[in-house]
Amino acid sequence: MLNSTDVAAFEQQGYLILREAVAPQVHTAAREAAEALLTSDRTRGRDRSSDGKDGFRGVVDMDQAFLPLVSVPAVLQTAVALLGANLHLMSSHLIALPSLLPASRRTIRVPERHGWHRDMGAATRDLGTEQVPRLAIKAATFLTASGPDTGTTMVLPGSHRNPGAIEVPEGQIDPPGAVSPRLGPRDVLLFENRTWHAGGLNTSGHTRLAVMMQYGYRWLAPLDDPPQNLDLRSLSPIENQLLSGHYDRNTDGSIAPEGSGADPLRRWAEHPPA
Repeated sequence: MLNSTDVAAFEQQGYLILREAVAPQVHTAAREAAEALLTSDRTRGRDRSSDGKDGFRGVVDMDQAFLPLVSVPAVLQTAVALLGANLHLMSSHLIALPSLLPASRRTIRVPERHGWHRDMGAATRDLGTEQVPRLAIKAATFLTASGPDTGTTMVLPGSHRNPGAIEVPEGQIDPPGAVSPRLGPRDVLLFENRTWHAGGLNTSGHTRLAVMMQYGYRWLAPLDDPPQNLDLRSLSPIENQLLSGHYDRNTDGSIAPEGSGADPLRRWAEHPPA
C-alpha cells in the first residue's frame, strides 16, 4: 500500500527507496537474463561506451524475464502518485558497470569527468533549466550485490528543486551532500529526471548489473526502439499501456477520446492492491 510519507519524502528529496519491492523469483530471472545478454554477440540495442560500460536499451523486448519489472506494484503506485496515470515506459535499460581501475588509471569518476548529470538533457537544453518540470521517474533495480564499493547509483538529495548546476569542489568527484543509498537485493531506487545522480565507484572486483525502467508521460517520445518480439495480445492491459499505449485507439483501430489510452493504469490506481 502506498505510504503518503514516502511521496512526501520524494517531493522533498527527489529520490526514494522502495524496500523489497521486487519478488525473489523475478529478481533471479532478470539477473540470469541480463548475464545471458551480456555474454551474447547481440549488437541491436547494445549500449557500450569507451569507459568500459556495457548494456542494452529496450531489454523488455529482448527477454520475457524483464517484463515483470515493468509493472512492479510499489513502483507503479508511486509513479502514479507523482506523475498521474497518463504514463508509458520510455526506456528499459540494462547497465553493466565494470569494476573500475585505480584512480591514477581510470578515465571516469575523476575530477575532470566526475559523471554527475540530470536525465533528459535535451529537455533542459531546449527549455532551460528553470523551465524543466518533473517529466519522468526512473526505477533502478540492482541485480548484483549492493554495497559501498559496488558502484550503486549516487544521488544528490534535494537537487531536483535547484535549477542551477551542481558544484563539485576542485579535485573532488562528488558534490557536498551526495549519498550512496544502502540497498537490499530486492529494493528499488526511484529518482526523477531533475535529480542529479552518478554511478558510484565500483571497486568491488565484480561487475555491477542494474536494470533501469523509466516512466514518463505518454506524450513524450520513448527512448527505446518499438517492441518487435513482444506478443502484445498476451500482455495485461497495464503492460499494454506502458509498452504500446502511445496512442488513443479503440480495439478496432478507430480514434478514441484523448487520454483514454491511460485508462488501464488509471483504473488500477483507483483500486490498488492491498
